[in-house]
Amino acid sequence: MAKGGSVESVAGRYETMLDALSSLITKRSRADKSNKGDRFDLLYDYLKILELEDAISELKIIHVAGTKGKGSTCTFAESILRNCGFRTGLFTSPHLIDVRERFRLDGVEISEEKFLEYFWWCYDRLKEKTSDDVPMPTYFRFLALLAFKIFAAEKVDVAILEVGLGGRFDATNVVQAPIVCGVSSLGYDHMEILGNTLGEIAGEKAGIFKHEIPAFTVPQPDEAMKVLEEKALKLNVNLQVARPIDASSLNGLKLALEGEHQYLNAGLAVALCTAWLQRTGHPIDNFNQTGPLPEPFIKGLTTASLQGRAQIVHDQFTDIGSVGDLVFYLDGAHSPESMEACAKWFSLCTRDDNHQPSLNSEAQQQADERSKDTTQILLFNCMSVRDPQLLLPRLLRTCASHGVHFKKALFVPNISVYHKVGSHTLPTVDPQVDLSWQFALQRVWENLMQSDKGGEASNTDQVCEEVKDDSGMSARCCKNSSVFSSLPSAIKWLRDTAQKDRFVRFQVLVTGSLHLVGDVLRLIKK
Repeated sequence: MAKGGSVESVAGRYETMLDALSSLITKRSRADKSNKGDRFDLLYDYLKILELEDAISELKIIHVAGTKGKGSTCTFAESILRNCGFRTGLFTSPHLIDVRERFRLDGVEISEEKFLEYFWWCYDRLKEKTSDDVPMPTYFRFLALLAFKIFAAEKVDVAILEVGLGGRFDATNVVQAPIVCGVSSLGYDHMEILGNTLGEIAGEKAGIFKHEIPAFTVPQPDEAMKVLEEKALKLNVNLQVARPIDASSLNGLKLALEGEHQYLNAGLAVALCTAWLQRTGHPIDNFNQTGPLPEPFIKGLTTASLQGRAQIVHDQFTDIGSVGDLVFYLDGAHSPESMEACAKWFSLCTRDDNHQPSLNSEAQQQADERSKDTTQILLFNCMSVRDPQLLLPRLLRTCASHGVHFKKALFVPNISVYHKVGSHTLPTVDPQVDLSWQFALQRVWENLMQSDKGGEASNTDQVCEEVKDDSGMSARCCKNSSVFSSLPSAIKWLRDTAQKDRFVRFQVLVTGSLHLVGDVLRLIKK
C-alpha cells in the first residue's frame, strides 16, 4: 500500500507487520538445551543478505550485558550522550506495550511509518534469500538485525545495545569491534540456559568482550569477578570496576530512575560514556572524578526514562474525587537480587508518599481532614522457569524489614502470549486459561504468611474457596491471597475495592515479570 494512506490503513499495515513478526517466534521452550549457541554463525549469513557488514563495522557501539541493571545502564548512557549533543540509537528489550519501544532514536521510540519501512525492507529480503540451509532468523535475532539496519540508515553517532540474553550467543554479539563494553550486576537468572553457578553465568556475559576493547563492570561477587577478570586477561581487555556515583555529584538533583541500586547503574553508564567520548575523539576537559559531574552528564542522568522500572502510575479510572486512592507501583524485577531492590524501593516510596510534608498549617489541617489509611497489595506473576521460593520470600521479608506488610496478594496469568507479539488491541481473555502455576504461587505465598517469618499474618487458615468473578470465570480466595483467572478481572476487583472504601489509599506493587508490568500498563493507561 502506498505511503500516506488513511489512519486505518496504517493501523492495518501495522497489524500485518505484527503477524509477520509473530511468525518468527519459535514454539520451542526457552529452557530447551538445544537453544545454546543455536547456529550463531547464521547471523553472519543474515548480515550478508541485508548488506549490513560494512554498516555494522562503522557504528560506534556501546555494548552492555548483565543480569540486572543493564537496561537502566543503557538508558542512562543514551541520555548522557544525547545531552552531549550526539545522535543516539538505543536497542533494549523486552518491550512492554509496543515493539517499537525497543528502538529509540534520540531518546524517542521510532515512528510507526519509519518502523514499517525498515521492517519490510529487512523482512522481504530475508524471505527472498533464506532457504532450508539458512532459515528465517528467529524473533529476537530479527529484531537485533532490524536495529542494526535502523541505526545504520539513520546515521546515529552512537548505538547503545542491550544484550537480550546471556552474551556469548546473543544476537547483538555479532558486533566485532564495539567502542566499549559493559557488564552490569550479575546474579542468578536464566540458569536453565546460562549455567547454575555465578562463574558460569559470568562466563556467558563476558562473551561480549572483544580483543583489546576496554570494558567496565560494577563491584561483583568474588566468583563472578574472578571469571570476568580471567576472560578479560585472555583477550587483553582493560577491565575496570566503575564505582557508584555519589548523590552529591548531581548538584542537588535526583537520578531519574528510582532506587538505591540505580547509583550503581549510573556509575557504570558514566564510565562507559567517558570511555566512548575519549575513544571517539571527544574527551572531556577537566573531568574531576570527585566533584560534580559535567552538566550534560547530570542532565542525562536526571532526565532519563525507562518504562516498567520503578514506575508509579496513579489510576485514572477510580472516580473517587481525590487523586491517589489507587496507585500502581510497577517494577519488572524477576531475579532474587532485583526483587530485593524492588522491595526496598516500594517500601521507601510508600513511606514517603504517606508522609508528604505540607506547605503550611492550613494545608496540613486540610490534609489531616482527608488523610487516609493505606493498604499495600501485591499483584504478581512470574514465568514458570523462575523459582518463587527464591523470589517471594526475598520480597516479603525485605518489605517487612521496612515495616511494609501486604494485606493481600493477587496472582494472575499474563495477557501477553509468548507466541504472538501484542497488537494495539487488547486480546480477549482465554476462558480455558491454565491457572495451575498461579495456584502454585499462591501456595508458596500462603505458606510464607503462615510461617510467621515475613508477614504480619501468622497461623493463617489455608482453606481456600472457589468463587466466580464478575466475568463468570473462576477465582480462588485464601485468607491472604486470591488467584484471578485474568488480569482485567484483578484490575476490576482493585478498582471496585477502592471505590467501596474511600478512606483508604490502595498501593499496589506490580512485579515478578516485565510482561505482567507491560500488560498492566496497557490496561490502566488505555
